[in-house]
Amino acid sequence: MRTLRGTLVGLGAAALMLSACAGSQEAPQLTVSGLDPAKFDTVFQGKPVKLYTLKNKNGMEVCITNYGGRVVSLVVPDKDGTPTDVVLGFDNIAQYTDTLKTPTDYGSSVGRYANRIKDGKFTLEDKEYQLRLNDRGPFGQNCLHGGGNSGWMHKVYDAEQIGDSILRLTIVAPHGENGFPGKVMATTIYKVTADNTLDMVWEAETDKPTIINQTNHNYYNLSGDFTQPGYDMVLYVNADNFTPSDRAYIPTGEIKSVEGTPMDFREPHAIGDSIHSEFDQIRNATGYDHNFCLNTYKDGKGDDTQVCASLYSPKTGIFMEMFTNEPGVQVYSGNFQGVGPDAKIARKHGLTYPKHVSVCLESQKYPDSPNHKEWAQPTLNPGEKYYSHAAYRFSVK
Repeated sequence: MRTLRGTLVGLGAAALMLSACAGSQEAPQLTVSGLDPAKFDTVFQGKPVKLYTLKNKNGMEVCITNYGGRVVSLVVPDKDGTPTDVVLGFDNIAQYTDTLKTPTDYGSSVGRYANRIKDGKFTLEDKEYQLRLNDRGPFGQNCLHGGGNSGWMHKVYDAEQIGDSILRLTIVAPHGENGFPGKVMATTIYKVTADNTLDMVWEAETDKPTIINQTNHNYYNLSGDFTQPGYDMVLYVNADNFTPSDRAYIPTGEIKSVEGTPMDFREPHAIGDSIHSEFDQIRNATGYDHNFCLNTYKDGKGDDTQVCASLYSPKTGIFMEMFTNEPGVQVYSGNFQGVGPDAKIARKHGLTYPKHVSVCLESQKYPDSPNHKEWAQPTLNPGEKYYSHAAYRFSVK
């Protein structure tokens, strides 16, 4: 695997030596991405946790743990046919579950509400709800990703693998969890298709009016080199507008044109061309951490047959196209990676990650949407079914 090739070859040699020394003892059966499934086999929160592997006949492999519904690795062939892992993560379950030493949302299925809610407050049917405040900073306190360490990305899902290519994950969240109303049964379905697409569907039902806004939080670096910033990755976003944020990363309520700003990715260009701009939105976030208003969403409906965003690595030739029925996509450029103590944490294959090493493309309702009634709302009522879809198709060019 590109920059990890030496590491994986070394792992394979070590396994062979261990096997020879141990006689009948077998070497670990590693995934294509170099993961040892045994390092994910545990019991947490009283439930079994393991690593599930989805694949197709074209060399695509996706490894997922039911802890947080997290994509741990995603392997696709590059332009030379070399298997390349393109998502960040850890190579053992202990680091995922240790929320004190290594808190992270890598690859997770986020719920109940992805992104931020201002002051952790919203009103539904004339009742105000106070949510857990897990996003605290000098400019405000918010609820982020459903409550962070006590949100769904840190819960164990019930898992059912269907054949080689489908994983169904289910979670039941109680009424009042992190302040959210309603008992909710939610399902995440991951599917690897024949055309090298990772297809994701989120569904949910509730017994009381509540809000739901789920997403996947993969951190992509299509070069497969996680030791370098991803400045040469070429980004396209099919959006004429974005929602500006204040210094606490909360939308101001405005919808502004990307025209003439570093937020304009309607013509694909390298992220490094604009990520160090003095434009206030970029400067405040030290990179991209913004919601884009997708042109593929019109009249209250999203067209998930149209490309809403894409990412390309000139190093590997790997090209990723994104599709969703949601109105927005959060573009996050890994601004908190490699900053402070985080810079010393070893991830998959012993690597440490620098700032701006990756790009997240998160399908979503706009951040803080419950407090902006003019925007598409995340409200879910009893008798209704929440449905959200996002797909990421990989090819080479």
